[in-house]
Amino acid sequence: MSEIPMHSPIDVGPLSAPDGNVILADAYDSTKIQIRAGQTTAAAAVLAVPYGSSTRTSEGDLVCGTRPDEWTIYADSGRTDAITDLVPTEGFVTVIDITHGRAMLRISGSNAVPALSKICNLDLCDELTPDGAVFSGSLGGVSCDWVRNDQNGEPSYLISCERSFGKFLFTAIADACVEFGLLIPGGWELHRH
Repeated sequence: MSEIPMHSPIDVGPLSAPDGNVILADAYDSTKIQIRAGQTTAAAAVLAVPYGSSTRTSEGDLVCGTRPDEWTIYADSGRTDAITDLVPTEGFVTVIDITHGRAMLRISGSNAVPALSKICNLDLCDELTPDGAVFSGSLGGVSCDWVRNDQNGEPSYLISCERSFGKFLFTAIADACVEFGLLIPGGWELHRH
């Protein structure tokens, strides 16, 4: 793991509506490991999660079929070595720790989908993006990787983008959530169009 200290691009949060209908939180410190592996490799057999879906391991890591022959593993902070040690690297396999290079946030609650729908053109209905779905798409004009990962019976999304867009994306989503009662701290500037 890098000796460079980790600093989130997001300097506020978590934010929530008083009744919890929408919650927005920074998840930057989550471990993020990207794996590319040919279909016939041992790594592909170990990961075994189809493109467009995700599953939890017994350790609680979220393994996502991000793209054909590509997986992303999201885990608690500090799990880089434990995860990379489990991935066989024989053959055409690349394992990269992208933790520092990607911002990530979580939006949850009964109004998460209506809020997200204000700034994206993805259809987030249960039929097209059920719990466990993995997909990519623009959100607030930023290219993002998404995982629907419901929490406590409520819709919840992990959304990851390039680190340099992290604060902008968090701000844009917070702005979309204000209509649903999201409380913003005093003095915090929202992005305005």
